[in-house]
This record gives sequence, C-alpha cells and structure tokens, in this order.
Amino acid sequence: MDALSDVLQAIRLTGSIFFDISATEPWVAETPEGRSVVAAMFPGSEHMMCYHVITRGSCWASVPGEPLIELTAGDIIVLPHGDTHVLSSTPGLRQSPNIAMYRRPADGKLPSSISMGGAEGKQGAEFICGFLGCDAKPFNPLLAALPRIIRVSDRNTGVLATYVRFAISESRDSRIGGQSVLGRLSELMFVDAIRHYLETLPSNQLNWLAGLRDTYVGRALTTLHRQPAHDWTIDSLAKEVALSRSAFSERFTQFVGQPPMQYLANWRMQLASTHLVGGRDSVAVIANRVGYDSEAAFSRAFKKSVGVSPGEWRKQKQLLTG
Repeated sequence: MDALSDVLQAIRLTGSIFFDISATEPWVAETPEGRSVVAAMFPGSEHMMCYHVITRGSCWASVPGEPLIELTAGDIIVLPHGDTHVLSSTPGLRQSPNIAMYRRPADGKLPSSISMGGAEGKQGAEFICGFLGCDAKPFNPLLAALPRIIRVSDRNTGVLATYVRFAISESRDSRIGGQSVLGRLSELMFVDAIRHYLETLPSNQLNWLAGLRDTYVGRALTTLHRQPAHDWTIDSLAKEVALSRSAFSERFTQFVGQPPMQYLANWRMQLASTHLVGGRDSVAVIANRVGYDSEAAFSRAFKKSVGVSPGEWRKQKQLLTG
C-alpha cells in the first residue's frame, strides 16, 4: 500500500457528481464555496473539492485573492479547498451561483448536461465540472499539502481526456452499474490530476506530497501506512529507512510538518474514524486494529484528537448519512 493510495481510501474520497457544459460567448459560471453545498451533494462528507477539465475552446478562471488564469483545451484546474470561483469567456464577468443545481440529481442521472451563454454558433467552450466529497477530520495530510489552485495540462498524455470521453459515453448509454462507473471515473480524474501535480513539484518543495518522493521520508511514510498498528519508535523507523535517529526525525518533520510519532498518532485516529463510520466492529476491536492495547487508552486519545468519544463520533456520522 503506497501512502497516497492509503490516504485516498481512508479519507473516503467520493466522486460521482459532475456537469457536462457547453457554453457560447458571452458566458459565465460561478461555483459556490464547497462548505455551503457539500451536505446536499455528498451527505456525510465534511469537505468538497472540485475540478474542471477544458475539452474545447478556452476560458478564464478567477479565484478571489489569486491571479487570473487562462485555460485552454487540455487544461485541468483543481480547487482542493472548495474555494468559490468563476469560469467565464472574458475576465470580470460575474453571476450569482444557482445553489439549487448543486445537489444530487433526483433521477440519479449523471452527468448533468448544461448549455449556457449567448447566441448559438458563436465561439465558445466545452468543459467538465467534477465534484468530490471527502473527510477533512480528524486528519487529512493530503488536503493540508495541496494549494488553493492546481493547474495541470493533459496535452501530452491525453489520459484525462480519455476519462472524460468514457464518462460521457457511459452516461448516455445508461448501462447497468453506470452510476458506480461514473463515480470511479470522477475519482480517477482527480487522482490523476494530483499525480500530475506531484510530478511537477519543485525539488525544494517541503510538504507531505513532496515527502512521498523523498528517498527517506517516502520510505518511512510507506512503512507507517503499511503497518500502522505496529509498535513503532523513532529508533525502529530510523533503522527501517537507514538514517540516524536525529537525521531521520529532523528530515521527516521538515517535510511532513510534524514529528513521526505525532504523524502516526494522527493517522491512527483517521483510520479509526474510517472504521467507525464504515463498519460495525466494536470500539475495542477498532482500537486494537489501529495499534492500541487498551480500549480506554484509545478512547482517551480519540476524544483528545476529535473532541468526542468514538461512540459519539459514530453516532453523529450515522445521523448525517441517514
């Protein structure tokens, strides 16, 4: 299990809602803040991310506090933190978002095809808007490492374009299992965009994602994610990655932003929360699964991290998901 895959699984990444948009000039589409619509789009998720894949033409992307970005066919822009943003045919156009459209379609049909803009036949753009829900708490190291905006290009490989064509074809055919396929495709588009971003990070970047590709920190993260319940110590981890105790601790903290043992404790809480929400095992079983010999010790650690007991956390999440 590589650390990125492990995190994506544990934070319950869920993707299945996206819009297939055809726009003619002049046009503008404004997306609301993720926190204002996440409950309607992804019941039970705490956070919403979105991305846009430009399949034809060009447009401008505007995020408050950030420089304008010009996008052309083959570009993908990802908004990991759910910031409100505007896509438009020319800079400066605004239009209040239609909150009612940001919810799971009653008929379950995806993607929702939308036409917008001016007179037919004028130059325009086509793009896919994808939305994903995920957990932000108790610990999401990927989200913390991502900037407000990620822009990647798919011109060289065309992988994302292939996903888009497949998604549109799948939605039009209405085949059995189509909703599951569309959900996975939406997640794949996001993950591939993150991988593109990771591959272009400058060598002097210091965060969790950059740590994945560092020889020593990457090995330590993989080790911790492969065996989170093991009784790890600084000494045993340092030996595992072939560094001295002090050199390993300093390097790990420099990249990840917290010491190895604190990272492991936080990750165990995320794993535990996932088990509490997604299964029916007792708190004692989950405690043992994430590395605690005592249910009481685990419950104290969980409440300190999350603010409520494991049982209360499970109850709250069950109410949210119905």
